[in-house]
Amino acid sequence: MADNLQEMLKKARAAQKVIEYWSQEQVDEMVAAAGWEVYKEENAAACARMAAEETGMGIYENKLLKHKKKTLGTLRDLDGVKTVGVIEEDKARGMIRIAKPVGVIGALTPVTNPTSTPPGNGLPILKTRNAVIFAPHPRSKGATGLACEFMRRGLAKVGAPVDLIQCIAEPSVELTQQLMQSVDLIVATGGAAMVKAAYSAGKPAYGVGAGNAVMVVDETADLADAARKIYLGKTFDNATSCSSENSAVFHESVWDEMIKNLESHGGYLCSADEKEKLRTAMWPDGLHLNKDIVAQSALKIAELAGLEVPESTTMLLVIGQAIGKEDMFSCEKLSPVLTLWKYSEFSEAIDYVEKITEFCGFGHSCGIHTTSDDRMMELAMKVKASRIMVRQPQSYGNSGNYDNGMPFSMTLGCGTWGGNISSENITWKHFLNNTWVSQPIEPVIPDEDKLFGTHWEKYGK
Repeated sequence: MADNLQEMLKKARAAQKVIEYWSQEQVDEMVAAAGWEVYKEENAAACARMAAEETGMGIYENKLLKHKKKTLGTLRDLDGVKTVGVIEEDKARGMIRIAKPVGVIGALTPVTNPTSTPPGNGLPILKTRNAVIFAPHPRSKGATGLACEFMRRGLAKVGAPVDLIQCIAEPSVELTQQLMQSVDLIVATGGAAMVKAAYSAGKPAYGVGAGNAVMVVDETADLADAARKIYLGKTFDNATSCSSENSAVFHESVWDEMIKNLESHGGYLCSADEKEKLRTAMWPDGLHLNKDIVAQSALKIAELAGLEVPESTTMLLVIGQAIGKEDMFSCEKLSPVLTLWKYSEFSEAIDYVEKITEFCGFGHSCGIHTTSDDRMMELAMKVKASRIMVRQPQSYGNSGNYDNGMPFSMTLGCGTWGGNISSENITWKHFLNNTWVSQPIEPVIPDEDKLFGTHWEKYGK
């Protein structure tokens, strides 16, 4: 049955009007109900299983873990947050901030994370009294639809309008374009083409940039810990995450030991000839990533490339030679393939991060394994990245983890570097309109001497 988008929009607007003036207590009950239905074990397992089977990407157990953690983490971040009525008051400045909903939000959902993205975006959208229509990727429409159906069941249990959450059943480029042109706000979580379409739709949009995380390991790092965490970040769900480590930059003094440590976790270092075979399999035309290797296991990718590797292989390692189109291994790979680079001075490591991410993944993220706060801050001060993970697996930490303070989110803004309006993780606060009430206060007259005194002393009036 074909989707009637205009009917879906009509239902969404009607549902949103019902809750527009709900109390905070009603809103919180609704969010908890929708969250529980999509989180509880049997439903989460059904979502993860369908995602793995329908897309043929990733690892079921990892998808289940991601689905549950991102849902629970999002609920944790929403707990106690005030999104109704007066949410901020500054008496000294005479300012009152009142939170108001946006209306109907269109959420474009990727094939790589088809069931963790709906609660990741949908629960904050509900918390801010909005309605949402999800536009899934055609290859994951069933999994995304199932996650939405579970949240709708939760809404029904507490008497909230179920049409606050809807999902296009038979997605197409045309329907998604119509959706983007009809809603009040767009959230685009996915590839560059999707984000570009969202920004071109003529409506406010939050998009994300490409990922291509680079991890630096200096000579002060705990090398065993660094290798284990790089392995975890690179191989989780076969690297479906845009945050997965794509390159690792090692100090020359730890190069050999780091490779041995990665090999102890199933890393296989390709020879020059094997790298060339792998390149041909991954980029058949030299520029565009082969969709048949995306989020596949290292063994399957090796087989496609005609490589003979041990059965214990978990990730393929290649040595980087150049940055740019002449060596596409410097780009995002969406697969358990890691490119290794060697540096001697720390300034060289920073240069690698800057040049690799400028080629692909500008503004998204990078990380460092070090025990030096000075090194950590030097990297942070100089690179154009919206998030930097320190001694953490990149794909675990960027979008929120229980052992860091990053907000849980499946939509990671990359700032103007990545062509985005936000350099934050997109959360509940991005789904609000604000009314600022200004009351008169005692005048605060600017002090000319304070503002210009130093200038006058140096240059005169």
